[in-house]
Amino acid sequence: MTDTVERFSNRVENYVKYRPHYPPAVLELFRNEMGLTPDSVIADIGSGTGISSELFLKNGNTVYGVEPNEKMREAAEKYLSSFSNFKSINGTAEATTLVDNSVEVVIAGQAFHWFDLEKTKTEFKRILKPGGHIALMWNERQLDTTPYLREYEEFLLKYSNDYEVVRHDKFDAKVLDDYFENGVAAATFPNQQIFDFEGVKGRLLSASYVPSEDDTRYPEMIEELKTLFAKHAQSDKITVFYDTNVYYTKY
Repeated sequence: MTDTVERFSNRVENYVKYRPHYPPAVLELFRNEMGLTPDSVIADIGSGTGISSELFLKNGNTVYGVEPNEKMREAAEKYLSSFSNFKSINGTAEATTLVDNSVEVVIAGQAFHWFDLEKTKTEFKRILKPGGHIALMWNERQLDTTPYLREYEEFLLKYSNDYEVVRHDKFDAKVLDDYFENGVAAATFPNQQIFDFEGVKGRLLSASYVPSEDDTRYPEMIEELKTLFAKHAQSDKITVFYDTNVYYTKY
């Protein structure tokens, strides 16, 4: 668990700057399918630097951001400092410290694949009000829809430490349908980021599975990234396409 909690500690600055946010259509899904109102209380589990919390804070919701990594939690507190309705919590998915039956919606953005699944299920049930909802969200980079994305995937496989092990795409609708007692519904929304080279580099370094600056492979990796960018950039920009996948269930 400690390794899982701390693996992003040296990635926080790039995570804040370069990770994708969630499209506004996601909020509409919560309103239409999960009865979200501005009065709904949200528990954002594994809230990280606050990207997923921000969407709901702007909607007027009270959000409890539960995050065990101190550096990421501090980054969220700074990033979301203008929102009085953000409550930063030092806790885990398995032990949130939240009160029984205290929230209408539990969300996890880019984080569920790090949790102890059985303990997490028990904890989610404990903190949810009867009839509440759980929603898991991932911005999943498309792997082969452009020449750049195809070559970038090969690049990651070459340089990553444990990319194939920690990838979250193993959690599809079938797996989650079996995991949750009431099954899941799913929705997908288009999303994208447009980067210059510094953005491409920052997005790469926000991932926990690539070499950091003190790794001997780092210089070679960055040089190859420069070559990849130069090959595919148009007007000095690269577009990265994502599928924003949301899986949700009622308890």
